[in-house]
Amino acid sequence: MIEKKAQSGEFTLPVRVYIEDTDAGGIVYYVNYLKFMERARTEFMRSLGYQHYALADENFQFVVHSANVQYRQPARIDDALTVTAALKKLGKATLLFEQQVRRGDALLCEAEIKVACVSADSLKPTAIPSALYNKFNTASEGEGLHG
Repeated sequence: MIEKKAQSGEFTLPVRVYIEDTDAGGIVYYVNYLKFMERARTEFMRSLGYQHYALADENFQFVVHSANVQYRQPARIDDALTVTAALKKLGKATLLFEQQVRRGDALLCEAEIKVACVSADSLKPTAIPSALYNKFNTASEGEGLHG
């Protein structure tokens, strides 16, 4: 089940850890936290009425510009996790997400992920289409996002 918490503008996605997500010791391989976060951002976009494959048809797409990740505690095989995506800053051509991976109340991993909007054909920065920009602004309650 996918959930968006309306009061905080935070989108949440439940994720189960499978054997394919872990290393030989049964601990989630570090890069897979980024995959979980990508899924949460993708589902957040889907909740706004946009799908990645359709964005290219409109000649734009989103690419990760940078990631600042802190790993706090390991997740293990069969853990039920919650992955969040909250828009921290909305720019003309960029989005800054705050994301977390939790097991219950325990914070396992957190990150700031900067995403850039680019033209699908040239891969050069371009403005976020106004309709989508407005949906991001509304979904995130528009508080202190600009800058």
